[in-house]
Amino acid sequence: MENSIKISELNESFKPVLFSLKNEEDKNKLKKLQATGKIMFFDSFDLQLAELIKAQNPSRKLSQEETEEKKQEFYKKSGLPASENGVWVYYSWRNTMVRILEEKEFVKLRTLRNRYKITDEEQELLQKKIVGIIGLSVGQSVALSLAMERCFGEIRIADFDTLDLSNMNRIRTGIYNIGLKKSWIVAREIAEIDPYLKVTLYNEGIIEDNINDFFNLNGKMDLLIEECDSLPIKLLSRIKAKALKIPVLMDTSDRGMMDIERFDLEPDRLIFHGLLAEFGPEEKIMSRLPESGKEMMMSLLQFDNLSPRVKFSFSELGKSITSWPQLASSVFLGGAACCHYARLLLLDQKIDSGRFYVDLDKIINFNES
Repeated sequence: MENSIKISELNESFKPVLFSLKNEEDKNKLKKLQATGKIMFFDSFDLQLAELIKAQNPSRKLSQEETEEKKQEFYKKSGLPASENGVWVYYSWRNTMVRILEEKEFVKLRTLRNRYKITDEEQELLQKKIVGIIGLSVGQSVALSLAMERCFGEIRIADFDTLDLSNMNRIRTGIYNIGLKKSWIVAREIAEIDPYLKVTLYNEGIIEDNINDFFNLNGKMDLLIEECDSLPIKLLSRIKAKALKIPVLMDTSDRGMMDIERFDLEPDRLIFHGLLAEFGPEEKIMSRLPESGKEMMMSLLQFDNLSPRVKFSFSELGKSITSWPQLASSVFLGGAACCHYARLLLLDQKIDSGRFYVDLDKIINFNES
């Protein structure tokens, strides 16, 4: 097809471009883009400003005339014409330009409904945090939940994989993204929620050459959320996190199982709560993978504690299925739980290490016959 776009070309863009109308160079670039006639412009600045004014006056209901008057006061104070206030955000993958409030006002308004569940002081503290996520099934739900609550200033995402149609039973995205890197998809979704958030991608996944940067580049990570399928990466990332005294969260999307490892408070704590101690000391455990990888995985998952259907699925691996099953409901639950505990950890709340279950079937006493 003459107008088709190669997937490799789409994979080259995930960062929004911001144009400040206070900057002459940005204004000229914006005019050139507008002159192409190929970009869709969405201008909801007036609606955002009206909502901001409403938020600034919570004790009374302003009339339309009063709101308009306060808008004019805002523009007068800015020293710019109404049409030159705010920031234009260019999303190249959507061929779209959107005008939004400047960062301070945008963040204040976007987090308005967080207030008191997350205090202003806590929200300010969270903006300074660096969170890392490895793996993007549960990891996608975690990343988007954290972005929506604005629980970080920077998020580092590591995943080498591309989106398959079979992923879409649990990864919320569109079929037009099939074949694209999962990391790019998540980065774009975060940018469309909040273009002021910083997203750093490791599209090769975690490898020996980038693991130090992943944990340390431009500031040490505050929290690791590990959600990958690879046992070597699960082990390697925990050994690194432990050495750096970084806490680790993991959800398995079965029975709501949540692992919390407080290496920040317990630097001598055994990885995976000591479930792999029988395979030897941690400094040598990677060398045991070729001979004992399957047994290690069963030990760390505590096979007897898995749900009956997931237990059965293991007997079908390599026969009727190629990987263990996951459902959207479980993945979304895990994403929400990880986000909740991540926020508490990042705010230095008292959260103990351990393995915990948010088991919905057990909560309502459901027993499958």
